[in-house]
Amino acid sequence: MKKTLLTISLLSVIFMGSFTYGNLNYEASTVLAKPTNPEVQTENKDITDTTKETIYITNINNIDGQLEIQADDIEWFEGKAADEALVKNEPNAGIDYAPDGYYIVNDDPSTYELKVAPDAEILVQIYDRTGQPEDIDINWNEKISLEKFIALYNQKDNLDMSQFPYHVTVQDGEVIQIVQQYIP
Repeated sequence: MKKTLLTISLLSVIFMGSFTYGNLNYEASTVLAKPTNPEVQTENKDITDTTKETIYITNINNIDGQLEIQADDIEWFEGKAADEALVKNEPNAGIDYAPDGYYIVNDDPSTYELKVAPDAEILVQIYDRTGQPEDIDINWNEKISLEKFIALYNQKDNLDMSQFPYHVTVQDGEVIQIVQQYIP
């Protein structure tokens, strides 16, 4: 277990320098910002273009054969931008840097539904592969099936997938890609 935690810690330091998301390379000072739509709805968002959003997934539902995720928009900051966001949002924290190199702002906990395409691509960084805590390890951008993701999301024994942020790509009103954001 200590070896796994050490490996995770070392990899998180390397990972925080930069990471690849889709075909885009985000450097450590990049902000993956909240969508520009200021209204958070409790119904399906009407998204007709391709957009990328950073969210927490608060629930997964199958409604009459249509998979939907309950999404909570967040702001994800890394590097210097994370330090600045922490100082701005928590001026009395007693530190002026984000200890893990990232900072999340979730000022509005309201949620909305997003339909998920049946062939959506799912990329995860870490999950419970065997049911044994000591086997939980990082495997960057590992592609898994949507069915496997749903099963993992509903399994809370060793690693709770609802605690991770996700970068989702929405095209014509449907999620076509879900990328788990690793957090140390």
